[in-house]
Amino acid sequence: MAIQLNHISTFNSKPEKQPKPPLPTTQRRPRLHVNAVSSNNVNVRQLIQSNAIRAIQPKDAVAAINSENFTLLDIRPIWETEKARVTGSLHVPLFIEDKDNSPITLLKKWVHFGYIGAWTGQYFTTIDPDFLLQVEKAVPDKDSKLLVACGEGLRSLMAASKLYEGGYKNLGWLAGGFNRSGDDDFQDVEGTEKLQYATIGGASYYFLQLLIFLETVGKRN
Repeated sequence: MAIQLNHISTFNSKPEKQPKPPLPTTQRRPRLHVNAVSSNNVNVRQLIQSNAIRAIQPKDAVAAINSENFTLLDIRPIWETEKARVTGSLHVPLFIEDKDNSPITLLKKWVHFGYIGAWTGQYFTTIDPDFLLQVEKAVPDKDSKLLVACGEGLRSLMAASKLYEGGYKNLGWLAGGFNRSGDDDFQDVEGTEKLQYATIGGASYYFLQLLIFLETVGKRN
């Protein structure tokens, strides 16, 4: 909607200027929202609040897996699971590397690298359109209990929403993701990094290693 500015006259010795004609207005373009959880965030949070999707803290995850027969579904991209993953977990990535090399995508990749990629080490990704199909192949019984997990808990919210809409009703969500897990929450972990640090890469990884080194030196002194 165009907003017109009213002309305000003031008393001065100079002759009053004629008001300029209003500038032509252009139609406002719709805003592009980039959100890791998208608009489904509202729906899935309602499902969690109503306990249709159960929020499970990292410290309670192993008990849910061992005692309640939940399967841990790790939806992180492969470059994160290669660093650290829970032994016996099912890995079906929600996001995959975007390998499109069209001019627009290349520009997006360049911007992503400048603002995010260089610091975090994260690739430019896109949602795997076959995510639900891959889960259905791995877990055909939709009455199965799935504990959906990622690094920080946002991507797993998105995955849980897609799974719920796809017919999986016995879902758990790892609240806060692996980043909030303690060293003793998941004892059987494979990989070269701690589970809570697997999402960290790029320049921030070396900054983290420096902090760990300084902390270790401080404890020795």
